[in-house]
Amino acid sequence: MLQGEFTEDQLKILEHFVTSTTSDVFVLRNLPEVIKGALFSRYSRSALGLRTLLLKEFILNEDTGFSSITGQYCDSDASHQMVAIQKAQNFYDRILDGYGDDSIGELGGAHLAIENISMLAAKVIEDCRIGGSPLEKSTRYIYFDQKVDGQYLFYREPVLMTSAHRELYLATCNHLFETYSKLIPPLTAKIEQGFPKDPNISKTAYAAALRAKVLDCLRGLLPCSAMTNMGVFGNGRFFESLLQKLNVHNLAEMQEVGKNSYQELAKVIPSFIRRADPLHRHAMAQTQFIDALQQDLKQYVALHAQSLQGSSRPGVKLIHWDSDALAKIGGALLYSYGHFGLAESQSYCRQLSREDLDQLLAMASHNRQNRRHKSPRALEHASFTFEIVADFGVYRDLQRHRILTQERQLLSCQHGYFTPPEILGTEMQSEYELAMQRAQAAYQIISQQFAEEAQYVVPMAYNVRWYYHVNLRSLQWLCELRSQAAGHPTYRLIAQEMARQVVQAIPQLEHFFKFVDFEGYELGRLGAEVRHEEKQKAGV
Repeated sequence: MLQGEFTEDQLKILEHFVTSTTSDVFVLRNLPEVIKGALFSRYSRSALGLRTLLLKEFILNEDTGFSSITGQYCDSDASHQMVAIQKAQNFYDRILDGYGDDSIGELGGAHLAIENISMLAAKVIEDCRIGGSPLEKSTRYIYFDQKVDGQYLFYREPVLMTSAHRELYLATCNHLFETYSKLIPPLTAKIEQGFPKDPNISKTAYAAALRAKVLDCLRGLLPCSAMTNMGVFGNGRFFESLLQKLNVHNLAEMQEVGKNSYQELAKVIPSFIRRADPLHRHAMAQTQFIDALQQDLKQYVALHAQSLQGSSRPGVKLIHWDSDALAKIGGALLYSYGHFGLAESQSYCRQLSREDLDQLLAMASHNRQNRRHKSPRALEHASFTFEIVADFGVYRDLQRHRILTQERQLLSCQHGYFTPPEILGTEMQSEYELAMQRAQAAYQIISQQFAEEAQYVVPMAYNVRWYYHVNLRSLQWLCELRSQAAGHPTYRLIAQEMARQVVQAIPQLEHFFKFVDFEGYELGRLGAEVRHEEKQKAGV
């Protein structure tokens, strides 16, 4: 920055909005998202420095409504700020439309809280992968047996609640919650007896690990209508896409969440989500496209249903991999260290001996000291497609990985369910299985008329079928993370099996799964709880 560029009064103003008025590196602060996004948009096509641009074209520009929006350089009343933003909306919309494409929506963001939604809705929201960071209430650390006003917390789906299935739906969900609540004490006692506390382990760490183990076992009893809470941080582009998907969804809950989210986000980042307004021409066109696509595909499947059958056997199946993966990875590894073409470097690797190619691949992995050491991007040149049949609880855990392509089928009771081994052979097994059978019977009745709404009555223990299409770099991260001792035992097995099947298909890729934990653990969360407690004591 040029010395003396700003007057003393201007510096005092700027100090409130930037972390430094002298450094070439600084952070914006105390600015609404709409101003930050518009400022960066304008910045890309201006010869001015960001602070100069902020001062001259925003702070001192009457069209921006800057002082009203920011409260004359101090915290302002939220409702007053919202009105001020709306008054200046045309100015910001012109900038965002005129100085960039859809990527401009990534320059501003918001934190959105979404409470009292079903676990089914949470998965729809989390399926929007890029640009958003969701967090969801955990079934592992929080008991879901609470009642409010004498009622268990599950979503009362409006279509079902006004249908002939109302009482069946309520009775089934209540029975699932009652069984969940009833089995907590005896299962806790059984696991505690099988894994008594080590005198060297604190009561707090042991209790936390024990609770996690019990709730991991029993979460399968929770229906997908069970209420949860979410926090979502995302940029404007993410929220626009999310809102459009919710608006066109077939289920009433998703549409309601979309409507309410749009209403609240419009108070903070209105310019970034305006095209998600259901009455906007882009949103209307999107609705028409999705409706037509779904109708066509449903008709096609109905016509060819007899030829489209598949196995319901639980497990993981690697159904596609690239036979040329090794040469593609090797060529990409060499590429940035020379001045040759990618095609030439990959062709060169195809001609290497197995020993030489193996040595090259080892170079990309042997210096990794832990799973957080990210492998080179060259691994993204190899891709794999898996189909997984596992319980919905596992899907909830694995679905959150972002850098991959995945799709699931509608939840149903057609593929069987998972029974935790800790329950097998005990008196608890009969109650657990009775709850599953009652839910299946209810699902079969409801789904004949309401196939999508019937998903709400499906317990999380029932299996769902979905696929993963993922590159090796992302798969390495997934398998090494999800196989760790503290993870849920069922998804640990899936992560381990994915790694095994890839190595079986292409043995040389074993280099890239060195931190996959193939061990089994009975009280897997205990080690993590002990380490957490030690960090707290050390003030880390």
